[in-house]
Amino acid sequence: MTRKEIMKIRLSATLAAEDSGAATAEYIVATMAAVAFATMLLAIFKSDEVRQLLLGLVKQALTVTGK
Repeated sequence: MTRKEIMKIRLSATLAAEDSGAATAEYIVATMAAVAFATMLLAIFKSDEVRQLLLGLVKQALTVTGK
């Protein structure tokens, strides 16, 4: 193996090692965004207006009409 090939392998390994933390950071950002979105949905669905609207939709969907 030539010196140039060895240097190329070392450079590739170094660059790959520097990017390994980037994936973890991206997962953290995506997880935090999902938690924020879930918190927002929870706040919306806990309101009485939305609860009544959803309950009405479910009742309408489950009601069997004689038509």
